Amino acid sequence: MQEFFSVLLPDVKRELRRGIVECSKRGLLHSTKWLAEMHHGLADVQIDNEAPHDDRTFSECQLEGIAPAEYSDYFLAKSYYDVREYDRAAHAVRNCESSVPRFLHFYSTYMAREKRRLDSTTDQANLHEPNQMRDLADLLATLRMEYGKSRLDGYGIYLYGVVLKALNLNQAAEQMLIQAIRLVPMLWSAYLELSPLIMEKKKLLSLQLGGHWMRHFFMAHTYLELYLNDDGLKIYEDLQASGFSKSIYLIAQMALVYHNKRDVDKAIELYQALLESDPYRLDNVDTYSNLLFVKEMKTEMAQLAHKAVSINKYRPETCCVIGNYYSIRCDHQVAISYFQRALKLNPKYLAAWTLMGHEFMELKNTNAAIQSYRKAVEVNKRDYRAWYGLGQAYEIIKMHYYSLYYFKIAHQLRPYDSRMLVALGETYEKLDKCENAVKCYWKAIDVGDIEGIAMYKLANLHEKLGDHETAVHCYIMYCEDERAATDKQSLYQGFITLANYYEKKADYERAAYYAYKCLDSDDRKTEAKALLKTIDWKRNAEWQKKPKTSATVANAETSSEDEMEWELQDVRVRVPFTSIATTTTSTTATAAAGSSSSSSNSLRPGRSVAEGMRRSQANRTSLTPAASSTTTTSATAVTTATEETPGPSSGTANPPEQPPSDDASSMEISSVFID
Repeated sequence: MQEFFSVLLPDVKRELRRGIVECSKRGLLHSTKWLAEMHHGLADVQIDNEAPHDDRTFSECQLEGIAPAEYSDYFLAKSYYDVREYDRAAHAVRNCESSVPRFLHFYSTYMAREKRRLDSTTDQANLHEPNQMRDLADLLATLRMEYGKSRLDGYGIYLYGVVLKALNLNQAAEQMLIQAIRLVPMLWSAYLELSPLIMEKKKLLSLQLGGHWMRHFFMAHTYLELYLNDDGLKIYEDLQASGFSKSIYLIAQMALVYHNKRDVDKAIELYQALLESDPYRLDNVDTYSNLLFVKEMKTEMAQLAHKAVSINKYRPETCCVIGNYYSIRCDHQVAISYFQRALKLNPKYLAAWTLMGHEFMELKNTNAAIQSYRKAVEVNKRDYRAWYGLGQAYEIIKMHYYSLYYFKIAHQLRPYDSRMLVALGETYEKLDKCENAVKCYWKAIDVGDIEGIAMYKLANLHEKLGDHETAVHCYIMYCEDERAATDKQSLYQGFITLANYYEKKADYERAAYYAYKCLDSDDRKTEAKALLKTIDWKRNAEWQKKPKTSATVANAETSSEDEMEWELQDVRVRVPFTSIATTTTSTTATAAAGSSSSSSNSLRPGRSVAEGMRRSQANRTSLTPAASSTTTTSATAVTTATEETPGPSSGTANPPEQPPSDDASSMEISSVFID
């Protein structure tokens, strides 16, 4: 980028102005439009007052390349061309020999053939059918002869490359387009025709395009076509910092970058700013409508559709916006009709083919969807959405080897898109190629799982293979971040699987934790409740088998009163008590505790442990200093009572011989047993 920074903005603006004139007089409308937008973005750069002689040069270059004797023929042909009467324009300058009228003759001939081909192309025809390209054969022969005689300038060589590309002679077309760019570096259309022929970054960096600053715009554009979004964004940011910050084109391209990076909010923000600065712009409005569709912004979608219709209802972009509007309303059949209308206006409109395939998939019409996706691939072989759609369509009709082929192509185009990797993993899994499926799922996790399901798929696959330990490990990682999980049913499946696993491992605390999570699911609630009952029953059975003597009471002689209180509370939190058996039959325990009756409590049968502990704590606060000094004696009495009380192994607790007194001063803890 250092070479670009060395170019002064006034010189850039002069080159843009000269390019506008040269492209305009040859009828290259798209290049003229792009150069004019770039020129307008440099409105703050003043060049008109620096060199007054430029005005004379500017007026002279408008007629440069046209012989004075051919002025009348050229002006007539140019007027016909401007109203799209291409055959009349080509005929008017058929005998001209100067460079500009001769190029206009060849280009008008090409446009006339192309118009006839597109008019005869229906939505069921092959866009590259050989008999439809037959009309370009004579034009190709003429251009080849002219090129052999060195009678073609840079613009003529560009047209020669375009015809070669239309006939699928891509290698020769690439050479011609590179040569045209070196001769006419301001011809933006040549860059656009060359970009689809570049299939990888290595080839892009090896192109010999010369040292002109225009190559940076081409590099950034091609990076986006190759889905190398970060590289393209870096170039666009450098261009903005170099003085093109007000360029509408750069803002639109950066919005497209964020769209490809799935930063929907940032892309919508840029498109809204773009529409505010240029409210009647329809370029890229179809991409904006796709973003509104993803965010389900129905009101904004309706407003955009009405605005596009009011500007030009016969633009393919307008039909695409209306199609998305009906699609978001789930009126798929009407949406398809508008996408078909867009294709009648422009049969090479890529977005319409792809979106129409999506609509057919919604209607379960897989055959029509496959045809639409195939047309999209014919228009642009780098459209990963079309390849991915083909894979999904063949997956529905159980042709998994076909879907595997198309998913592989989509993955090659988007190697860091986890959706392609997950689709590959699912297909490998259906073909019983589990090792490849595991690799795909792990790679999807490494590159960043967009949909948040790769870890669940991996866990489910390990579970099917019988590798339960690895499956549990994957389920734990999947369930860690509940907010990131997009499929709630898969999340609840992970919870119930972990609950069952830990229940079998007798880790009832974790099992209960995951089972409680499933109570929020209507589908899993019944299963979770049954599992919780099983866990509770097994916990009770375990506690019944434990020794009867309480460790907490046995340590009373060596523990302070506060420590005993914390230990009891800790037991209450960790251990669920379902029944309490108390007896007061031992007169020995009553006599021993008589001297400190206010320091201990007796629980009635059926009372909860929590209630007994609350009463014990309340009585403990009323101890006198004299009573506090008898803690050891009281604890010894409690231990004695524990030894004399029947344990839970007898089935039920024996009823007390005399009902305990309600007087708080006479209440005492005789024994506590845990079922």
